[in-house]
Amino acid sequence: MDEEQTLGQPSEQLPPKTPKKLTLIPLIFLIYFEVAGGPYGEEPAVQAAGPLLALLGFLLFPFIWSVPEALITAELSTAFPGNGGFVIWAERAFGPFFGSLMGSWKFLSGVINIAAFPVLCVDYLEKIIHPLESGWPRQLSILMSTLILSFVNYTGLAIVGWGAVVLGLVSLSPFVIMSLAAIPKIQPHRWISLGQRGVKRDWNLFFNTLFWNLNFWDNVSTLAGEVENPQKTFPRALLVAVVFTCLAYLVPLFAVIGAVSVDQSDWGSGFHADAAEMIAGKWLKVWIEVGAVLSAIGLFEAQLSSSAYQLEGMANLAILPKFFACRSKWFNTPWVGILLSTLITIGMSYMDFTDIISSANFLYSLGMLLEFASFVWLRRKLPGIKRPYRVPLRIPGLVAMCLIPSAFLIVIMVIATKIVYLVSGLMTVGAIGWYFLMNFCRQKKLLKYSIAEDGER
Repeated sequence: MDEEQTLGQPSEQLPPKTPKKLTLIPLIFLIYFEVAGGPYGEEPAVQAAGPLLALLGFLLFPFIWSVPEALITAELSTAFPGNGGFVIWAERAFGPFFGSLMGSWKFLSGVINIAAFPVLCVDYLEKIIHPLESGWPRQLSILMSTLILSFVNYTGLAIVGWGAVVLGLVSLSPFVIMSLAAIPKIQPHRWISLGQRGVKRDWNLFFNTLFWNLNFWDNVSTLAGEVENPQKTFPRALLVAVVFTCLAYLVPLFAVIGAVSVDQSDWGSGFHADAAEMIAGKWLKVWIEVGAVLSAIGLFEAQLSSSAYQLEGMANLAILPKFFACRSKWFNTPWVGILLSTLITIGMSYMDFTDIISSANFLYSLGMLLEFASFVWLRRKLPGIKRPYRVPLRIPGLVAMCLIPSAFLIVIMVIATKIVYLVSGLMTVGAIGWYFLMNFCRQKKLLKYSIAEDGER
């Protein structure tokens, strides 16, 4: 086996307990929750640009963004099937500095996003349990929900994966019912509406909504070492997940736009629940609200898994100290990564982090630009490495495939606010400083690093 193929695999000291590997169905639903978790949150696209542009956005954006990102993930995850994913790709393409920078950008953006999900759970629960609206009951519920969900993650990816299957089916079922109930009420002319007269289009909200809802296809790459037969399973899972996710967005959106007539300003986050009440009754609204909680749980579990296994992969590459690769004796999960991610998530959960989330998206965009560059450069640098799945394009075609989503990323970054530039800049400076700190600790032997990778430096 080629050296490049083994890079990023767990170190020689294997835990005594062999973990259950992820199979196709759980992997599909983990990818689904990495990206979407359901049509919750797509509504602001209608508010921002009107029904027709919202529908076109969710029809076309997957081909501009989701498909290229999924193809890159399929090729590189099968070529480098180890935990760490995009960190391995950047490290192999451009060296340890860029591997570390990629890891910092993606980890920070990931854990900040994770912090939103326990808060979202409580936001929906407070509609039923009113004491959760404020004060210590709200703070305690956010803390306890984070700790409980993190413990579930600690019990292993097999449990998390099959849990994602159940959560996905239950949280999507009310949208299936709503879409079927809406059919007799649909008026197709509403689909081609450009929006109400006098309502100014909010392109920032529109593009960020599309970006938020169809992003993070590469996150699952950090779990490649935990997948059964990743060379075959990854491409299949990504293909099914892309189709499944796009349908989960489009079918309810077509149904609700065609069946209800409301002011464009009413299309805020959570409007699907109100639409369900208009179409079928209060009971379906409640079901969708419960589904939103289940969706948030699935999103939390999937993204926490990616962050934790990413840190393990970075330790196997000697970018982080060896103890980040430590696994639990009981569940064989990377408990250090889970613990660190959970602690950061708890801290972020109590902050007003609107600008910080925007900054996290900015960092993720920087990481994606580096990922596209790594993908193209690895084709040139390592043309002979075994690629069980290979995007059927030569280098000029790959460059063209990456240019369109890269242009979109640049647009997202250009329209960012000054505070986002400031926070993102400070985080990036911190990431660069962290790399040199780790180098200093390695040279002075202050911390232990993976011996398997030390020899390559």
